[in-house]
Amino acid sequence: MHLHSAKAGLAGRLAIRSSIPTVYQPHAWSFLAVEGLMRRLTLAYERWAVRWAHRVVCVSEAECRDAVELGVRLEGKSRVVPNGVDTERFSPRDRRAARERLGLGDAPLAVCVGRLSRQKGQDVLLDAWPAIRDVAPGARLALVGEGPERQRLEKAAGEGVLFVGSSDPRDWYAAATVVVAPSRWEGMALVSLEAAASGRSVVMSDVAGAREVIPPSAGAVVPVEDVDALAAAVSERLLDLEGADREGAHGRRHVGSRYGLTISGKRVLAVYDEVLRTAEPLAQGPGAVTDRPGTS
Repeated sequence: MHLHSAKAGLAGRLAIRSSIPTVYQPHAWSFLAVEGLMRRLTLAYERWAVRWAHRVVCVSEAECRDAVELGVRLEGKSRVVPNGVDTERFSPRDRRAARERLGLGDAPLAVCVGRLSRQKGQDVLLDAWPAIRDVAPGARLALVGEGPERQRLEKAAGEGVLFVGSSDPRDWYAAATVVVAPSRWEGMALVSLEAAASGRSVVMSDVAGAREVIPPSAGAVVPVEDVDALAAAVSERLLDLEGADREGAHGRRHVGSRYGLTISGKRVLAVYDEVLRTAEPLAQGPGAVTDRPGTS
């Protein structure tokens, strides 16, 4: 059984309690999304429920470290399988043609793709936007996606900000001068993989997986919620299209060689093979199912 994300991980591990080989993949730890009492509770559950997983798959080395540093005992259980991206679906496209399809002109364009939510940090980018416009007066910012923060973000938006709503991001990646991912937390952001695979420079916050996906030659990684650093990194690329495109070309090569779907799929299958060869019943607790299918 392969359980993905916190809700499935909670329900599945409680129901199965390791009675069959179990793989749990958090896709960003739930305790990073909450604060106060809820954070303490979710962290306590992850510390407890790790006993009911034969393997815990993290999408980045940093995601594993986040858990271990907070007392989630992953020793011998954790395996890193980075997210994969379809490098044929997300591939370099003609910028001018994409802008024509989207009704955009030639102005420098920053694109931010993601759910409009606190996690994704669009508010941090909007805080940085006036400083960016000071040095790149004609620049535009496209926020692609929907979410619970849209109204608040619209009120905070300044000149040159476009709210796109839900849309296929591929033309927006193609149209971009730079793609910005200012998240507060991630496991490994798919947007950064998609943007790099699309041949675009990426500026992202220093969340889990950032430095694995975006080396210095492919963009910039800035401290989380650092408005000034974000503004400086985005401005630099908006003012230097050739430099940004060189970073995009390097990012495409980097992602293609490490994060393609075939590579990712083989890594997942290797984890399944290991679990099936080595899994033994783990600490179960009352009420657990003890017979595996096909046994008597």
